[in-house]
Amino acid sequence: MKNDIKLAATALRLSFALLLGISANAAFAQEPRIQGQGIVLQEDEKPAFPHAPEGYDKPRQGIAHGKVDTVTYDSKSLGTKRKMSVYTPPGYDKNKKYPVLYLLHGIGGDHREWTSEDAAHEVLDNLYADKKIVPMIVVMPNGRAQKDDRIPKNIYAGSAAFGEFDKDLIGSIIPFMAANYPVKDDREHRALAGLSMGGGQSLNFGLANTDKFAYVGGFSSAPNTLPPDKIVPDIEGAKKLKLLWVSVGDQDGLITVSRGVHKYLKEHDIKHIWHIDSGGHKPVVWNNDLYLFSQLLFK
Repeated sequence: MKNDIKLAATALRLSFALLLGISANAAFAQEPRIQGQGIVLQEDEKPAFPHAPEGYDKPRQGIAHGKVDTVTYDSKSLGTKRKMSVYTPPGYDKNKKYPVLYLLHGIGGDHREWTSEDAAHEVLDNLYADKKIVPMIVVMPNGRAQKDDRIPKNIYAGSAAFGEFDKDLIGSIIPFMAANYPVKDDREHRALAGLSMGGGQSLNFGLANTDKFAYVGGFSSAPNTLPPDKIVPDIEGAKKLKLLWVSVGDQDGLITVSRGVHKYLKEHDIKHIWHIDSGGHKPVVWNNDLYLFSQLLFK
């Protein structure tokens, strides 16, 4: 399993480069915006849910807002201190216990991507105002598991480090949250999801650890996603997930990655949601995924 993840991460640089038509050593400041040309949708490739309403990802006046804090924790696997963002919901009460969503970023981001490039806090605030989701804590860590975890000029340079992040997530972050926040610290109240590179991580790590996560989601998952015949090491465990979500935009050049996962899950009778969104490899798709996915959690 570990070798498979490392190989997938190593192949990511070339895969992205070929899709973008650029040198693998080209430098980018943010997540690649991969657009597909001439994508023909298959019969079962359609939205599983209607798109979110207008303004769902915009700040709304007159409602209660959650809080995003930057938190420092000790990484046992890396032997250093690392930062992550933690969103606590409106009306957060330390005397109550909350389920947790671990939300991972893409190859060009870090722990701030979901609240800077994307709009996780606005999406969640609006959902709470409309009473559509269960109150939860959302943890947005840095999935680049290396001592110097800053975003490099060449965003592909640290791709292999994403394949090591499960050690940090399971060995340090989850225990930190249990020790420092009022969380419901069990599988039934723990979800893992992410976009692009983080989508691949979520599928890889979530499906390999169904004893720790009951909800798993991959949004526009990148080529670091394990091959379909290796992504589910425990088919019976995967069938016990409360939610397995696989989605991608209808104009995303990486659609074949999610197609392969969906096909394998379908062939092995592993229940999952297969959602085709409208758009490319962009935040508008991931914000909508979060809007839809979060409403299905912990119910």
